[in-house]
Amino acid sequence: MSTPRVLHVVTNVAHYDDPAHATGLWLSELTHAWDVFALQGYPQQLVSPLGGAVPLEPRALQWPLFDASAKAWLNDPARMALLANTAAPADIVANDFDAIYFTGGHAVMWDFPDSAGLQRITRSIWERSGIVASVCHGYCGLLNTQLSDGSLLVAGKRVTGFSWTEEILAGVARSMPYNAEQEMKMRGARYQKALLPFISYVVADGRLITGQNPGSAKATAKQVVQALARR
Repeated sequence: MSTPRVLHVVTNVAHYDDPAHATGLWLSELTHAWDVFALQGYPQQLVSPLGGAVPLEPRALQWPLFDASAKAWLNDPARMALLANTAAPADIVANDFDAIYFTGGHAVMWDFPDSAGLQRITRSIWERSGIVASVCHGYCGLLNTQLSDGSLLVAGKRVTGFSWTEEILAGVARSMPYNAEQEMKMRGARYQKALLPFISYVVADGRLITGQNPGSAKATAKQVVQALARR
């Protein structure tokens, strides 16, 4: 069996509806997973809805959220170059990948849900018995993905992602374009969350693996590794 390949999905959006309110990729949600997959020797690639540059969420670059993994990436010109020139969905051959992992940051709420290209890739990976994963707001990329039979991928599935309670506690609920937790429930997903906010929490429903918040990225990636080993 060939070595599994992982496709990471990152955002192109740099701000909220208010241009003065910056956002972007929550860097550690990428780096923690990347580190886990790298230890396994998995080839990895980045894709974004439009291709090209990926902005970074400023709050994710502040202590204590800015940890050694994210700092190492930020200080590595080769890795930062990956974020400066990501592939577009049209550049991606879905059959080349065994897992897709949607990273977060509030930015993805704007550009993940309605990307037909990302939906195509996700559907292909899923229907070839691949792994579909997300962390935090990354689950917004799964909201509208339909399978070949017209059903929603998340319908009837157990999922988690950044909760509305966490949005309120983070002080940004009023700036959200929608309530992602509620939107997921409206699509028939069986949303779950940890008893306490901001702690690591992962839900695995077969080949669908989702993490609740930034602190869940490493645990989510480890679950992806286990799922790939079972294929």
